[in-house]
Amino acid sequence: MITKRIIPCLDVKDGRVVKGINFKALNDVASPVRLAEYYSDCGADELVFYDITASAEGRALFTEILRETAENVFIPLTVGGGIGSLEDFDRVLKCGADKVSVNSGAIRDPSLVGEAAKRYGDQCVVLSVDIKRVDGEFRVFAKGGREDTGMEAITWIRRCVDDGAGEVVVNSIDTDGVRTGFDLEMLAAVCQAVQVPVIASGGAGREEDFITLFKTLPKVDAGLAASVFHFAEIRIEELKKKMAANGIPARL
Repeated sequence: MITKRIIPCLDVKDGRVVKGINFKALNDVASPVRLAEYYSDCGADELVFYDITASAEGRALFTEILRETAENVFIPLTVGGGIGSLEDFDRVLKCGADKVSVNSGAIRDPSLVGEAAKRYGDQCVVLSVDIKRVDGEFRVFAKGGREDTGMEAITWIRRCVDDGAGEVVVNSIDTDGVRTGFDLEMLAAVCQAVQVPVIASGGAGREEDFITLFKTLPKVDAGLAASVFHFAEIRIEELKKKMAANGIPARL
C-alpha cells in the first residue's frame, strides 16, 4: 500500500521562511536551510520550497538558498516561484531540485507544462494551483494569490494534467493559515477530475485534520502544511504514529 506523504512547506521571502493567513500578513519564521535540515531529520517525506514573491516581483527564484539546501537535505525537494520558462526548470533542477512547481508561469504560457513534461518527464512537473471561491466557483489565482485569473480551477487543472503535469498541489486560499482543517470540498472536486497524485495544502491546525483528510479522501496522496510544523504545534513523528494507529499508511 502506498504511504501517505507529510510535506512541510517553506514559503521564502527575502531569504527567510515566512508564514501568513489567507496569503497575507507575512511573519518571519526562520532560515530556510536550517529549517529544511530539521524537517529532514524528523521524518518529513518531502519538502516544498516556494519563493512566494518571485512571480509578483518578476525576478528569478533564489538559487543560492536552494543549492545549499540540496547539499544538506536528502529527501525529495520540490521548488517553485518565478518559474516561467524551460530555462527556469533547467536552472532549478541543476541547483538540486527533484521536482519543479509551476503556477503563474503556466497561466502566462499554458504550453509550458507540456514542454517541460516532454523534456524532463511528467514526474518532474508539479502544477501548483492557488484556488479561491468567487461567486460560487472555484477560481484560479495568480501571483501568490494576488490576481484573479477568471479561470475555473477544475477545468484548468484537468487541462494541465492532460498536458503532462504529474502531480497537483491544491492551495486553498480560503483555508490558508486559518487552521480549521483542509478544504475537503475543493480537494474532492480535484480528486474526481484527475488521476495523478493530489497534494492538499491550506488549513491544517491539528493532527486530526490530517487524519480526517486521508480518511475522508483516500485519493489524496499527501498533506502539506507550514505554520503548524514551523512552530512545533504538530510534530511530524507524532503525526505519523497517529496516522498509523488510524490505519493510514505512513513511512515511520
